[in-house]
Amino acid sequence: MEKEKHLGLRIDAETHKKLKSLAEFEGRSINGEVLYLIRQAIIEFENKYGELK
Repeated sequence: MEKEKHLGLRIDAETHKKLKSLAEFEGRSINGEVLYLIRQAIIEFENKYGELK
């Protein structure tokens, strides 16, 4: 199994504050929320343009 990858991300304070609130509302960690949002964006893209490789 492939090892998980690390992604460093810099965001401004206001975005972080809102992301934290969103994650808490959804019952996720900030990391979990970011991963969820990325996966949703990929699904949306693939539904529109086809599968990414």
